[in-house]
Amino acid sequence: MLKKLFLVVLFMYGFGYQLHAQRISEKGKGIINLERHQFTFGTGFRYEIGLFRNVSGSTSFTPGAASYEEGYTFGIAWNTRIRYYHNFQERLDINKNVVGNSANYIGLARSVFFGALQVTNSLKDNNDFNLEFFGGVYGIQRTYRKGFNFNAELGFGYYRGDGVVNGYGPLFSFSLGWVPMKSKSRTPTFD
Repeated sequence: MLKKLFLVVLFMYGFGYQLHAQRISEKGKGIINLERHQFTFGTGFRYEIGLFRNVSGSTSFTPGAASYEEGYTFGIAWNTRIRYYHNFQERLDINKNVVGNSANYIGLARSVFFGALQVTNSLKDNNDFNLEFFGGVYGIQRTYRKGFNFNAELGFGYYRGDGVVNGYGPLFSFSLGWVPMKSKSRTPTFD
C-alpha cells in the first residue's frame, strides 16, 4: 500500500512541476482549445470529452501492450484516461495545428486487458485471466484537417491481475483513426 501511495505522490509532484514549468498563459474561461466532444474510429474506438481548460476525460477500446514483472500481454484494452494537454499555447505560438486536441499530454490512466481479447501473452498457458493497469502516461495526439488521427502513449504503473500475479511495469498504446465529426472552428467570427 505504501508503494502505491508513493507512486501516486510522485506522479502528482511531477504533474505539478509540469504545470509550473509551462506557466499556463491562456486567457479566458472554459474550454478554449479542447473539443467539447470527439469520437475517433479506426484501430479502436475512442470518445473524449473536454472537461475544463486543457483537461479532458476519455474512454476507448484500442490495441495496447503491457509488460511487467510476470510477463507481457498484447491485445485490445479498455482504457480510461484523464488527460492534461500541456502545450496548446506553444503549438499556437508557432502556428501548429491544435484542431481535434492535437497536442501532447500527461494523464492518469486505467487500462483493462481482458483475457478473451488478447492476441498474445506470456502470462499463462490459457487466456483465462484479466489484467488491470493503474498509473501515469505521457502521450501525443494529432488530428489533421481531413480527420486522420493518431494517438501514442507510454506509461508506467501498477498491474493487478485476476488469475495472474500483480506487479509493476510499463504500458504502451498506439491507435490510428478517423474523426468523423466537424472540429471546432479556429477562425474568429464577427457579428
